[in-house]
Amino acid sequence: MTEPTVAGSARSPCTDLLARCTFPAPGTTVSCAVSGGADSTALLALAVAAGLTVTAIHVDHGLRTGSAAEAQVVRGNAERLGAAFRAERVHIVDGPNLEARARDARYSMLPPDVLTGHTADDQAETVLVNLLRGGATSGLAGMRPGHRHPLLSLRRRETIALCATLQLAVVHDPSNLDPRHLRNRVRHELLPLMDDLAQRDTVAVLARQAGLARDDDELLDTLAAALDPTDARALAAAPIALARRAVRRWLTLTHPPDAATVARVLAVARGEAVATEVGGGRRVERHRQRLSLGPAEPHTHRVT
Repeated sequence: MTEPTVAGSARSPCTDLLARCTFPAPGTTVSCAVSGGADSTALLALAVAAGLTVTAIHVDHGLRTGSAAEAQVVRGNAERLGAAFRAERVHIVDGPNLEARARDARYSMLPPDVLTGHTADDQAETVLVNLLRGGATSGLAGMRPGHRHPLLSLRRRETIALCATLQLAVVHDPSNLDPRHLRNRVRHELLPLMDDLAQRDTVAVLARQAGLARDDDELLDTLAAALDPTDARALAAAPIALARRAVRRWLTLTHPPDAATVARVLAVARGEAVATEVGGGRRVERHRQRLSLGPAEPHTHRVT
């Protein structure tokens, strides 16, 4: 595949941006999540320019009238760029926690190694959203750079400019302006206010801080991996930061447990309680200085 070029120019507008991306090796077969917005459309163009064998996957949530037409915009861009295309559809009902439910439904239709078009701006928003939700160090580390998030060093203004230069059609999703969603308020209200207060580009600051937090987080994860969370004595004697991580790793299914649940398990390890429910129909018990994870007892209250 050849890089998309501007008419009359031998140099691709993708070239300079690709130097800052983290795509896998040329020839690799990948899937790209493409909503039709500028970020994901730029992802598609850059993936093709990087020499990858690309399938663009569009997931229609069916939440807006005419949303099915957005898949045709993505199809047209994919065909023009030389990528394959696949359309998926999920059914989401408007209501509470819509953003999270839509995200979960979308990812259920995508391959686990799908590439996404998250940029440095998305990284900054993620860090702030995680901070507001009490995400601890792992939340402040944001998204991890690599093949899954190859555009994390690019800015949103650059993806918009690339799509305009390549004359690629872009979908404008009105839900990105809906103040019901915390991320939208962070994007349109909090970040501009932070820029004004700091008199600098806080997206760049937050992205750098996420990298520093990620380094610390990875070190602590490595140390916590050596701690057996079922050994009550070892868990109780360990530094609290490592003990929390060991418990969190042990209990995580799809989402990590909240801080209160981790604290209750550590209380069991210290002998302050004999058992506690940990959510998801599960229970942690202590017997002869060993912790075990099993099903919660029916019709019982949590022991604390």
